[in-house]
Amino acid sequence: MFSILDKTVGFINQSIAVFGISAGVALAFVNVVARYLFDASLTWAAELTVFLFLWSAFFGAAYCFKKDAHIAVTIILDIVPSYIAKAFLIISHIITIGFLLAVSYYGYEYILFVIEIEEMSIDLEIPMWIPYLVIPISFLFGAFRVSEKLYEIIITPHDKVVQESEAEMYVSSIGECTLDQIEKKEHIKDIVDTVNRKTGGML
Repeated sequence: MFSILDKTVGFINQSIAVFGISAGVALAFVNVVARYLFDASLTWAAELTVFLFLWSAFFGAAYCFKKDAHIAVTIILDIVPSYIAKAFLIISHIITIGFLLAVSYYGYEYILFVIEIEEMSIDLEIPMWIPYLVIPISFLFGAFRVSEKLYEIIITPHDKVVQESEAEMYVSSIGECTLDQIEKKEHIKDIVDTVNRKTGGML
């Protein structure tokens, strides 16, 4: 049951994130072409593009919790004993879950208010509660993903909770090079390219 829920949430997150950014870019491109080549413009395109990007960003952010892709400052975790680092991680994840659930709840409350006042979008002329749905749903999904991570942290031994960063893992793999690869600089070049791509060249 939990596995099905996990896959369902993941599929929804990825699908909406990919569709939102793809459709938003395509729509913006078509509108620019229409404006400059044909002196015509889709009046509703700008508003719909914004909504698509917002949905893509919010659901993409929810999916990032699954992959631990959000920016994290780990200076303290790196210097304290592992059992204290585990306690800090548990506390931070509980706080994060509380924040995400609070935003989801108040987002739902705001949607009820928007429905009550019958707010409509300017160009698309659709009820604004429809684009606003992204807030309670995406934050609820984010809370679910953080709950998964919290469970993993709890059941993982404290000495294995704080792992190497992605860049550190790639760099450590340099030690796996063969002498022939080192002489040809093949393996090292691949690793350097990968690390630069993953860290934005900031390692």
